[in-house]
Amino acid sequence: MTWSPAVLLAGLLLLAVYHDVRSRRIPNRLVLSGALAGLLLNCVMPAGAGLLTATPGAIGFWPALGGLALGLALLLPMYALKALGAGDVKLMAMVGAFVGPYTVFLCLLSTLLAGGVLALAVAAFHGSLRQVAGNSYHMALNSFMRAIAAQRPEIDAPVVPSGKLPYAIAIACGTSLYLLLAASGPLGIFA
Repeated sequence: MTWSPAVLLAGLLLLAVYHDVRSRRIPNRLVLSGALAGLLLNCVMPAGAGLLTATPGAIGFWPALGGLALGLALLLPMYALKALGAGDVKLMAMVGAFVGPYTVFLCLLSTLLAGGVLALAVAAFHGSLRQVAGNSYHMALNSFMRAIAAQRPEIDAPVVPSGKLPYAIAIACGTSLYLLLAASGPLGIFA
C-alpha cells in the first residue's frame, strides 16, 4: 500500500508518454482521472509526509490541491508562449496532485533540465544542433532588444523550426528522476 501512489503515478506518466509520442496529445481523461486519483489518495491514505519519507502517507487534501494548482500555474506561461501544449501543463498539474506544492516545484526544475538535455540529444541525433543554437540565440536576442526598447519582451517562433518534442517524456523523466533521488536519500535536504 505504501508504494501504490508512486506506482500509480509512474503508470500514469508512462501512459501520457505513450499517447504524446503516438499522437502528440495527452488525453484529458488521463490527466483528469490522474489528478482526481492523486487528490483522493492524499485524502484516504494514513497521514504522513507523502511519497518521499520513510513513513509514506497522505499529505492531505489542501496540500495536494495546492500542488495541482502550482503545477498548473508554473507551466501556464509556457503554454501562453506556445512553447508547450495544454496537455503538458495539465500533466504537471496531475503530478502536483500526487506530490504537493513544494515537491512539484522541484519536479518541474528536474523536468526543465530533462527537457533541455532531451532537446539537445534529439538535435544532435538529427544533426540540427547548430540550428537549435541559432534559434535560441535569435529568440533571446529579440526578446532582450524588445525589453530594452520598453516593449513587452515576447519570444517569437523561430524562422526555421528545428523540431518539436513530446514534452511528456521530459515531464516523466524529470519527475521520476527527482522522486527516485529524493526517495533514495541524496536529496534528503530537498524532500
